Amino acid sequence: MNEVPEKQKSQTGTEKSEKKDGPQLQPGEWIAACATDDGTLFVDRHFGDADYYDIYKIGEAGETFIKRIDNTVDEEEEVHADPKKARGIAGILKKEGVSVTISKMYGPNIKRIRKKFVCIKADTYAIADALQAVLKKLPEIQEAWDKGEERSHLRIQTTKP
Repeated sequence: MNEVPEKQKSQTGTEKSEKKDGPQLQPGEWIAACATDDGTLFVDRHFGDADYYDIYKIGEAGETFIKRIDNTVDEEEEVHADPKKARGIAGILKKEGVSVTISKMYGPNIKRIRKKFVCIKADTYAIADALQAVLKKLPEIQEAWDKGEERSHLRIQTTKP
């Protein structure tokens, strides 16, 4: 049985979808997926090649770990940057209410993924450090979300230039 997502207004009035049984979000809160194999570091491969996605709620109150989900998308790509793989990854993340993805690396499928998510490229492998930097970018996340499919990815900097 498929559930119809509830709509929720974000800070600027844009509607965001969320599963009825997922975490309840307040305006300015987001569900983010971090690409990882161990829960501590981002993968050293493309976002779609992670073994797991750690799901967090992020917002002004900080970040809260929700759960880990397996990357169940078949690893055999028919072609590099296979659109089927992008659709599969997007599908498993959307089921969790994800609207933000965070990783150290993305592959060519970022052009497809960023149409459905705000993609954030971190300058570190440490997930905890990246999440702290993301919390300082909440207005930029909202701005990117509001651009819809025309958005580009965001970069976060955890180290000083």
